[in-house]
Amino acid sequence: MPARPIAPETLQLIAAVQDALAGHLGAEADVRERPLFGCHAFMVNNKLCLAVRGEDLLVRLPPAQHARIAETPAVRELDPRGGMPGYFWIEPAAYATRAQWRHWITAALAYNPAARATPRRQKSTSHSLPQRPIHKRKQLTNP
Repeated sequence: MPARPIAPETLQLIAAVQDALAGHLGAEADVRERPLFGCHAFMVNNKLCLAVRGEDLLVRLPPAQHARIAETPAVRELDPRGGMPGYFWIEPAAYATRAQWRHWITAALAYNPAARATPRRQKSTSHSLPQRPIHKRKQLTNP
């Protein structure tokens, strides 16, 4: 199945994040881009820092500030049930000015060194199911 084309607005936002990261971190930084949960994610030092989906910017911020940040206009929680504290979708209205843009990028990068990295899952070498001991069934005897 061919991939869906990426909208021009999304490509512009991805390029803007790339430029911002290059400007803040320089060329030596460990920044990797990869698809993640339907987003274009930016991993900084092997930790999710920023992501783009459509025209929205995902930022990872300190969980201790979650309640305060969640009240910001044009900002919504990644998980409205509260399962992902510190992760927020920033809508275009909340990053429309240079000052707003700088705020979100700087805040996400400032938190990144303290953020916990999620360990990568080990890929299994075989595709077979785990072996279970075979239990013999007791045969029923007729009385």
